[in-house]
Amino acid sequence: MTLLSVLDLSPVPEGSSAGDALRHSADLAHHVEALGFHRFWMAEHHNMPGIASAATAVALAHVATNTSTIRLGAGGIMLPNHAPLIIAEQFGTLAALHPGRIDLGLGRAPGTDQNTMRALRRNLGTGPDEFPQDVMELMEYFKPAAPGQAIQAVPGAGLDIDFWILGSSTYGAQLAAMMGLPYAFASHFAPAQMMEAAEIYRARFKPVGRLQKPYLMLGCGVFAADTDAQARLLFSSQQQAFVNLRTGRPGKLPRPLEGYADSLDSYAQRVLQSTLSCSFVGSRETVRRELGEFIERTGADELMVTAQIHDPEARKRSFTILSEVHEEMRAVPAQ
Repeated sequence: MTLLSVLDLSPVPEGSSAGDALRHSADLAHHVEALGFHRFWMAEHHNMPGIASAATAVALAHVATNTSTIRLGAGGIMLPNHAPLIIAEQFGTLAALHPGRIDLGLGRAPGTDQNTMRALRRNLGTGPDEFPQDVMELMEYFKPAAPGQAIQAVPGAGLDIDFWILGSSTYGAQLAAMMGLPYAFASHFAPAQMMEAAEIYRARFKPVGRLQKPYLMLGCGVFAADTDAQARLLFSSQQQAFVNLRTGRPGKLPRPLEGYADSLDSYAQRVLQSTLSCSFVGSRETVRRELGEFIERTGADELMVTAQIHDPEARKRSFTILSEVHEEMRAVPAQ
């Protein structure tokens, strides 16, 4: 049965602060751990008032103190923004404190706008073209240090973490296949090449490391409530945030707005329908049907579920409903 995990962007709802968002993230992690979710990932985004997880390793350290068994990781770290050694030390520290629980998903996009990217990198000689080399350098830092090795990651050297390649195009699929790493596709906001990337990854996978066969994780959104109407209202916050971002007006996560999608022009509606097509919105019956169809169509090994919901309690409730639906699907597999 396909595993379920959580991608938390640590949303900052209107009327709250980044500190509130990070505390709610820790609370959500504790909640989904009790529900049996497999992983809890956070993502690196910058200069976005509605996302509080920019310092991803620091945010994960906070979450880790509120959990004990669920795997924790980055989905992902945008590696061109950083020297590989810095990331090795950060995630080596997490692995030293929480052995056997740390994942490190790596992406090549900036996770922000061009001006912020320049402020982050300073040295613009690095970038996405060096991504494969940076990944290999980073992985080398986690191997046991050799005698006389000039540069070591401390903590990091000799510690065990799971590496992932992230992507929203076929590039990441090819790289993950070549390196024999698990692959996570960002279909929760960029689904256009999902099936093509999945096919390429599976067809070209080489078991050159610990992973002996391809392992595919797909992102999706789940907005579950007691009724379809309630779920659609919750979903309107995500829709507003996406339109605001696409039109150059990023901000905190908006409050739900009745009939929001219907108020948009036809172009904006098409954009939402295409970019958020891997979002499952509705009552438990609706979510079960749509989720089952998605799993059957894609054959995903794992789903990384996100939910940008304004009310933290409604967000926890959505994941509770999803967990119950998943248990029902395990008990009675879809025909």
